[in-house]
Amino acid sequence: MVKASDKELQASYCRLLESGVLAERVAQARERLRRCHVCPRHCAIDRLEGDLGFCLVGAKPFVSSHGPHHGEEAPLRGWKGSGTIFFASCNLRCVYCQNYEISQLREGREVSTQELAQMMLSLQEQGCHNINLVTPSHQVPQILEGLLLAAQRGLQIPLVYNTSSYDELETLRLLDGIVDIYLPDFKYADAEAGLKYSKVPGYPEIAKAAIKEMHRQTGDLVIDERGLAVRGVLVRHLVLPEGLAGTPAIMRILAEDISKNTYLNIMDQYRPCWKAFNYPPLDRPITKEEFAEAVETAKAAGLHHLHHERPGSAISWIAEV
Repeated sequence: MVKASDKELQASYCRLLESGVLAERVAQARERLRRCHVCPRHCAIDRLEGDLGFCLVGAKPFVSSHGPHHGEEAPLRGWKGSGTIFFASCNLRCVYCQNYEISQLREGREVSTQELAQMMLSLQEQGCHNINLVTPSHQVPQILEGLLLAAQRGLQIPLVYNTSSYDELETLRLLDGIVDIYLPDFKYADAEAGLKYSKVPGYPEIAKAAIKEMHRQTGDLVIDERGLAVRGVLVRHLVLPEGLAGTPAIMRILAEDISKNTYLNIMDQYRPCWKAFNYPPLDRPITKEEFAEAVETAKAAGLHHLHHERPGSAISWIAEV
């Protein structure tokens, strides 16, 4: 645990708001919607004119829900919750998605940037410790527009970018100095697995590059004296049956190419959802042995900060290995 400085306790985007850089980034991001190259799919359609690409989201924010979330990692949820905004649709098509109603069936609605800004401010007013942007990769320009309005009206809590890691590098670079905490999921070490189970091309290399950029921007996770994350990267990895995720290779990448001090949540809550029953062995939960093996591979790779939330429990632990 590191004591955060006064500078780190101020949300990054507040400094860019004062300098005028935040408004410049909003304009730059919005241009990425024209011949869209917001995410790595590069659909090249004009979302500003209402054209729809793979994600089926136009120029306005497309939101499913928002509210305090008490199920995130302890450094994020604290005691008043993480202020989550669930963005509908996705640039992946995971056959086992546990939020498929939002990501695949697109349960949500278009909102104005003013309404998105008000959601952020409402979460701050409710005492949430941060604004947690869930599935933001395909809506970064819309999010930045809402953030600018919210920051102008007094938003100042940290911003969490909660992503599958299928992110475009140039888009991520627009977030440098804006996002305080990156929460990427490293899903697969094998490109064929990504294509088969998430319908996504080139996932491992894109995710690796994205997480490296996130770490370049914010570094290892900083937790203040209250136990709250204020800056840095916290990686999630969902263990899949029969090692389909390629967990050992992912652990080596994190340790060797990112940082041995990477905070890592190894997740054991996989269960068959959506279309998973048609893709054995994804038609069953993981075993205790499979999870234990995943933890051992992280330790063997030299990762020092392992975080695990036991399902149905408010108890968590962070193990210093």
